[in-house]
Amino acid sequence: MNRGQIIAWLLHRRRKRQRRKRLHWVHPINQKREEVGLFYTLFEDLRNDERKFFNYFRMSAGSFDELHGKLQNVLQRQNTQFRNCIQPIEMLAITLRYLASGCTFTDLHYQYRVGISTARKIVQEVCKEIWSIMRVECIPTPTCDRWESIASDFETTANFPHCLGAVDGKHIRLTCPFNSGSMYFNYKDYFSIVLMAVVDSKYKFVYVDVGSYGKECDSSIFKRSNLWKSIENNTQQLPEERLLAGTESPKIPYFFVADEAFGLHKHLLRPFGGKHLTIEKRVFNYRLCRARRYVECAFGILSNKWRVLHRPINVQTDFAVLIVNACIVLHNYVRDRDGYIVEDTTTITGLDDLAGETTIRGGLAANNIRSVLCKYFMSNLGSVPWQMSKI
Repeated sequence: MNRGQIIAWLLHRRRKRQRRKRLHWVHPINQKREEVGLFYTLFEDLRNDERKFFNYFRMSAGSFDELHGKLQNVLQRQNTQFRNCIQPIEMLAITLRYLASGCTFTDLHYQYRVGISTARKIVQEVCKEIWSIMRVECIPTPTCDRWESIASDFETTANFPHCLGAVDGKHIRLTCPFNSGSMYFNYKDYFSIVLMAVVDSKYKFVYVDVGSYGKECDSSIFKRSNLWKSIENNTQQLPEERLLAGTESPKIPYFFVADEAFGLHKHLLRPFGGKHLTIEKRVFNYRLCRARRYVECAFGILSNKWRVLHRPINVQTDFAVLIVNACIVLHNYVRDRDGYIVEDTTTITGLDDLAGETTIRGGLAANNIRSVLCKYFMSNLGSVPWQMSKI
């Protein structure tokens, strides 16, 4: 058969399937949802054990109830003469379990006694509403005062002054998207979209950009982001240049810290390149690594809590973006309300992860900022007691 005959045959089969009558409006297995479905048999028992509830939904019962209260009105549906609608609290439970466990929609179908397509639609709708309703509260647009607060926290916890946040990208694994060619195929030999993020010293996301092609490099994605464009256009209000505390050195601007994949800029510092570095430069790289570790740890906490990110997400890219955005909002939401465990804040003090890199010139201003910081870190005012033992 030629191409036209094949297309005509496929269209005929699709029309034939569409004319086929449904055997069941609700499958007999799913009709027992309110009797033996997992939500109706397990949810109340979990409420009686706070630790088990947190382990199952990745948040406390109080946080779950608060989130349900914010989403209840937009998720409420009407009953019909054929079936009762799924209540918002059950929709939220199904979605959180999907994000927390990384199970498939088929697993949800058998556990919660809902259709596979219904489970998919529930997760999609709830993730969309979590992002649209909770984004302003959990990831607010930073103001000048907020940037100053972040910088103060970095100076206290990481001993790195004027730092507005740690920047990095994370590849979110996907199954091969339809008709995508090699656009989503990254250098690690799998399909992905990129999560570009700025993280503060409390492991919370300050800014995120999700959905770039996996083949793109971190630097180009960040330079194309709305945050960086607003900085270059001077529409993003950053703190004014200031002297380092206790010094008479030149005023230096506030900046982000990143790894060697990013280009050097006065508002974006990266490590010194090369292998044979002076003590001053090695100390600078060590101190920058201590500040940059927060974004790496935040990615680890995010993916270990919401384990849908541990496996290839078997949905189309638009849906995958909604899933990742929802996980990020929930990450900040849970950290604000339920805190964190000690293991979340394990300190990285070694230099084993600092590989040699190619130098990228960032202009005289950016290099001068690094030179000022090098001298500051070697002085009595800016040094930390253990830094020389790590070099």
